[in-house]
Amino acid sequence: MGRLDGKVAIVTGGARGMGGATARAFVEQGAKVVIGDLLNDVGQALADELGDNAVYVSMDISKSADWKRAIAKAEALGGLNVLVNNAAILHVASITDTSEEDYMRVIQINQLGTFLGIQAAIEPMKAAGGGSIINVSSIDGLQSKNGLIAYSASKWAVRGMTKCAAIELGQHGIRVNSVHPGGIMTEMGGGEDVPDDIANQFYTHHPLPRIGKPHEVANVSLFLASDDASYCTGSEFVADGGWFAGLRQDMMPSS
Repeated sequence: MGRLDGKVAIVTGGARGMGGATARAFVEQGAKVVIGDLLNDVGQALADELGDNAVYVSMDISKSADWKRAIAKAEALGGLNVLVNNAAILHVASITDTSEEDYMRVIQINQLGTFLGIQAAIEPMKAAGGGSIINVSSIDGLQSKNGLIAYSASKWAVRGMTKCAAIELGQHGIRVNSVHPGGIMTEMGGGEDVPDDIANQFYTHHPLPRIGKPHEVANVSLFLASDDASYCTGSEFVADGGWFAGLRQDMMPSS
């Protein structure tokens, strides 16, 4: 018996990386999954691999019409119980080197796309008797770094929208939480095929001195999608190897 038996989910950015790992984990635990992405060949290949319980839809999450098509796919599978707003883009540049177009491109995908997803899921989840919306933010939605003015702004916005939606939608049995990954081995994180010894070099002073893997974030979303998280809403769930806690300093005592 799977933890998501009988549930239907949409996972955006679901073709690869954290989204792909999430789609895979959901299907393994009994869910039917709509994989949304713009990487059509990769997304369709994953859906084919996962079998009858997965379908692919090409979607730009910043377009409301594409959300309608994704919702229709979910309803054809039986309704909508879970939404994972995972799709995002990253732009790295100083504030002075970030153009208005650069900034708004990030906001359109990461912030507006998440808003449209939340909005689109409300009525289907009401009809299903409730559900779980999981918004993938970032550790940079809890703190920030230089060079991330647009990305961090968008991820802080996701965190805020999560709380607002949790307050509004809890009365309908819809839970809304945010997930905050740290450094994860994905294309956005520097590449999925980088050898561990190279990828881990940046993390030597982190509490867990290694990069994270996509399935480790997917497992957090799996918990939030399941009935095990039935009393969790409006909260941040951090999967960052302890990065937000602080870094281990060589000049200070340590066990």
